[in-house]
Amino acid sequence: MTLDSNQICFGLNQQLDQQSLSCFLQLAGRQEFADLLSQRLSEQEIHAFVNFFTGLLKRNLSEEEYHRLFLQDEHCHPHHPQGKA
Repeated sequence: MTLDSNQICFGLNQQLDQQSLSCFLQLAGRQEFADLLSQRLSEQEIHAFVNFFTGLLKRNLSEEEYHRLFLQDEHCHPHHPQGKA
């Protein structure tokens, strides 16, 4: 099930949280929004966000998933495909 932005809701159950987060991330990834927010964040806010987000990626994606899904790099051959990115 794909949610519309007006259906985003957190805290009711894990399935709805996961669907809401997926929708939220898709909204955040829109070019116009990403450009505007990145211009308004301070250097400290940018570093804090990147550190937090990359920490989540490292804990939850394998190196292969990181390259294939996040970087969209189909040609990368990670050194440790079983390990975390």
